[in-house]
Parts: sequence; C-alpha cells; structure tokens
Amino acid sequence: MIPIFRLAVRLKFELKPGSRCEHRRYLTTTSPPASLSEFPPELIRSFCIIAHIDHGKSTLSDRLLELTKTIPQVPTTDAVSQPGSGSAPPPRNRQVLDKLVVERERGITVKAVSVSMFHTPANAPQKRYLLNLIDTPGHVDFSTEVFRSLAAADAAILLVDATQGVQAQTLAVLSAARRHSLPVFPVLNKIDLPAAEPERVEDEIKRLLGGPEPVIRISAKTGEGVGEVVDRLIERVPKPKGCREKPLRAFVFDSWFDHFQGVVSLVKLADGTLKKGDKIQSYKTGKIFQVSDCGIMYPDQLSIPTGLYAGQCGWVTCSMKDPSQAILGDTFYDPTMNKEELVPVGRSIETRRSMVYASLYPVETSGLDRLSEAIDQLVLNDRSVAVQKESSVALGQGFRLGFLGTLHMDVFRQRLSDEYGSEVIVTRPFVPLKLTGGGQEKMISSPVDFPSSSAGRGKMTVLERIVEAEIVVPERYTGAVIELCASHRGSQTSLDYLPSTDSSMSQLVKLTYSIPLSEIVTTFHSSLNSLTAGYASFDYSAQEDDFRPAELVRLDIIVNGSPPIDAFAAVVHREQAQREARAVLGRLKGVMRRQVFEVVLQATIGSKVIASERLSAVRKDVTAGLYGGHYERKMKHLNKQKEGKKRLKTMSIGNVELPQEAFSAVLSVDGKAIAVKRNRK
Repeated sequence: MIPIFRLAVRLKFELKPGSRCEHRRYLTTTSPPASLSEFPPELIRSFCIIAHIDHGKSTLSDRLLELTKTIPQVPTTDAVSQPGSGSAPPPRNRQVLDKLVVERERGITVKAVSVSMFHTPANAPQKRYLLNLIDTPGHVDFSTEVFRSLAAADAAILLVDATQGVQAQTLAVLSAARRHSLPVFPVLNKIDLPAAEPERVEDEIKRLLGGPEPVIRISAKTGEGVGEVVDRLIERVPKPKGCREKPLRAFVFDSWFDHFQGVVSLVKLADGTLKKGDKIQSYKTGKIFQVSDCGIMYPDQLSIPTGLYAGQCGWVTCSMKDPSQAILGDTFYDPTMNKEELVPVGRSIETRRSMVYASLYPVETSGLDRLSEAIDQLVLNDRSVAVQKESSVALGQGFRLGFLGTLHMDVFRQRLSDEYGSEVIVTRPFVPLKLTGGGQEKMISSPVDFPSSSAGRGKMTVLERIVEAEIVVPERYTGAVIELCASHRGSQTSLDYLPSTDSSMSQLVKLTYSIPLSEIVTTFHSSLNSLTAGYASFDYSAQEDDFRPAELVRLDIIVNGSPPIDAFAAVVHREQAQREARAVLGRLKGVMRRQVFEVVLQATIGSKVIASERLSAVRKDVTAGLYGGHYERKMKHLNKQKEGKKRLKTMSIGNVELPQEAFSAVLSVDGKAIAVKRNRK
C-alpha cells in the first residue's frame, strides 16, 4: 500500500499547475529493449540539432520521434471537422521536447533536452541502432545550452530555413560546432512553403561550409525527407569512443532538481557501466554517492533496471539533495580508481559571462526563504545565471542575478512564477561598467554602486561594454537599419553584400556594428524587427575586455524631498538623461496616489535637478458650509487648511505611500512593466 500511495502522490505532484514542466505522457508504439547491453558503441549515434531561431528544430525532433516510433505518429496537419459532426480535430505532435510551460506559451526552446530513440534502418534490418538526440535553443540568450549540447554530442545537424537562408545565429552556432571539431550535416527545411528558395539557400550553405557535404532537403512539418536524415546520421555520425570493460567514467552535461528523487543528472558514459546500487564518485567534489536509479529519456524518464553502458546517454539519481553538489561538466567515476591517474571525460563546456544584471525581490517580505530555495533549484537547471544576495532600503532583502540577455531574464522570472509560484519584483536590466584610473580598476554591477556625481568618481574614467553586432537584412532596409544603429550610438565596422546566384531575389547585406551593450538589451531588437518587417536577423558577441569610455551618469529619483530611492537608480548616457528622466517621472506620476498635500517628484544627477513633476493635492472645499458672511471668513478657513497641509507635509517627508505599481512603472523597459502583482506599501 505504501508504494502505491507514494506513486499516486508523485503523479499528482507532476500533473499539478506550476510543476517543473508540463508533463504529457506519450504512449510509445514500440517498447524499449529490456536491456541496453545489446547496443555497443558501434550501434550508438549521438547528435544535436543547431539552427537559427524558428528554423524548425523542435518540429524536426517531433518527426524523428515519430519515425523511430518513440511516440505515435499523428497527422501533421489539422483536420477540419464537418459542421454538425461534433468531432474535434485530431491531435498532432507539436514541440514534444519543449516541456516547460514558458516554452509552450512563447513558442521557443529555452532548454536543451535529450531523448533516446531506437531505429532499425530499412537497408539493414538485422541491426537496431540507439540514437541520442539533443534539441537545442536558437536564441542567443540561451547559447550556453547550445555549448552544453555540443559538448555531449558526436555530430551536429545544421538546420536552415529555405525561406530565410543563412541567418546571423546560423553563423554563430556553426562556429561553435567547429570549435568542438564536430562533423556538421546540413539540412534544408521548409521546402514545402510557397516562399521557399531551395536552390539559392542550398548554394549559400555550400559556400558557408566550404565542403562537398550534400544538403538534404526536407519538410519537418510534413515529414518529407526526414527518413533520409536518419539514414545519413547512421551512416556518417562517428561512433562514440569507449569500452564497457573499463572502470566507469561518465560526463555530466545537465541536471535538475526533483522533489522526490533529489538531483537528477544527465550523463554520457565514456567507459564502463552504471546500474542501481553502484558507488560513484564526483571528480569535482570528491564525494561518493550510491546510485538509487538510472535510465534513459524516452521521451520522459524511463528506468532501466539493467543499467547504462559505455557510449550511452541517460539519467542517474544518487540521493544527492544539495543542488550545489551537482556541477556541470563533472566526471562521475568508479571510486576504486586512482584520482591522480584519472583523465576527466567530455569536452570543456563553454561559459559566457553575464551580460546584464537585475535584482529580484519577493512581493511579500515573508517569501524571501521560499524565493531563495526556488532560485537555488532553478539555477541548477540553468547554470548561466550568476546569483548573489543584496538588500535595498525600499524593497528589502533580495538577490542580484546575472543573465545572458533580457529574454533570458524574463524567461527566468516566468519560470520562477510557473514552476515555483514565486512572484517577484524585477529591477531594470543593468549592463556592468568599469571604472579605471590611478592604477585602480573597479567593476560596477549595480546602479547603486555607481558614483552619483563627477566628484565622487574623481579622476576615474567610466568604461562601458561594447559588443560586435551582426545584422543580416535585405538591401532595401539597409538605410533604416543604419539610422537605427546610429541612434543607439553604434559605429559601423563593415558592410558586406552576401553572394547570390539568383538576380531576381532580394540582395542580402551583412552589417557589422560596434554598439554599447546597454543600447541593445532593451528595445533594439523589437525596433529592428519593426523597421524591417521581421526580415532582419540579429546576433552579437562580446569580448571579455572590450570596454570603451562613455559619458555615463547616475540618475536618481527623489519623492517629496526624501533621500534618493535606491531601487529607482539608473545609469544612462548624459545625452539621454533628461529624456529618460521625464519618461520615468511621467510613468511614476501616472500610478502614484494623490495625497492631502502636494507631492514633488524630481530626477537628479548629483545635486542638479534635471526634471520634475508635481502631484497635486487632494483638496476638500472647506468653504462649502459657509452660506454668506464676510470674505475674510472664507480666507480664514482656506489659510487654516493651507497651514495644516504644510505641517502634514513637513511630518510626511519620506513617508509617502508608494504602491507596487510605482515600482513596476519605474522598473520597466519602454513603459512596459516587468512585473506587476499585489500591492506593496
């Protein structure tokens, strides 16, 4: 009875709203083998799919799962029900591997996911292969997920949209795959669309790769050509190197936290075997654990009692309860081995330094501990987030988090809400700055740490981070894009026309700009899409030491003569300071409640007020009850009211009630609130 009860509780937890992901159980058409021992390295292929945003990675993954009978095959186009029939259109497999709620709501992949498939090719019916697929995100903000996938794969499928061709992120992911020395197999997708240009795009791909590798044309939506992709993978992907007779060595390339199992780690076995009851040791921490369960993703967690073998990818639990003990890129090995003689396995996982910082505060101060636990568990699943504690006079205790971009920040906030029920106030994104001078160097990761005046900086120079942005756009939009980059303080470094074999098609132009990162983390991308009708693709990269001098100042907000509110502080360019100040004060005035006295809102740079707004007082007509009498009698009542408000204002300096809408209005980007929940006084 106890095991059945525990199973029922577990299923109830997994299916409730706000769980780790949207669990959808799929009935497989073929059962996995009882033992994975029949799959030596010669019959294993591990690969990942890399591409630009919206080029069809997740859709191709769906078709691969159907082709290998990992999930049932259903129609790829919605059937139209007959009027009066009462029958609903049949379901279809859409983004099966996008399990997070935020992924399904936004239609993007934010987390690389692994899945195992079994396939018997038609030209070799006596052989059954084990295929390990890793689906990756396409947005630059989640590039760490791509790097992690490349470290665990033996080859990469480069997927390109036949209607768009080579885009900025296509170049970025291809460069990453080449750094890992992975074989790259080009695949041309969406050939069924009327706007597809397969000949032109295929020519672009061949010149990009610079090799004789043939390009496979497919439609991931209809499944056309997907079988040829699988055959090419089996034929050309190199088999994993490893021997199951050697002691265990396993590469850890992902992990997450499960409330029942503790830390779940995804591993790729380089040597040896792994099964329930085995002892394993962490190379990074030296701690020894006992395996409580292991298996494969099929596509959900599937326990394999006989264990995993060399060359295979799967998951393992070992009663690890502390998320800090799960280290990405770690090596699990047999404790009987000599650590000094052990060679860690796996390629090094590239990491990127945080590009933007933001502070997170609980809506209710009592929720700090819950928020801390939620962040610890979520960071285990997203290692690119940097975390440190901080405090604010206005908002109390909170956390300072570093992200790879503003989309990364917003997705993290939504995952906190969806998966852990933690509602937070998020400050505006801030790009780290550098102060140099007098032989000293100081990094600034918060506006509060930036000197409020020139005197506070002394002779130190302010440096801001510069990124190299690549924009691929049709020629007719070149002028608008150049004006946009100039308005964001960008300087052009190159303008190249991409070669095209079809003179009837629009010429593509690649623009390279050096732009301050602070200018592109807010509204640059949306403005670019608006100006180019969505035809432009954008990618950027930053060097660790690429900083340049800039005229930056700290903008403070003062409410009714009180000290500057630390949560409202911002660092802006001097030329944009007054415009930004008026915009912030306008938003703040629009959400603040009127008081019985006049409230003055001011924006300052140091001791200089550069903008101000006034919130008029709530006024009661004290003369309404006077029906006649001398004029001086009315003035006596009015003057008495004025003196009373003056005394009340003097006593209320610094005690003006600020609703949470005020924080959300100021801590917003382009007037769009980042987080608005319950009122906070």
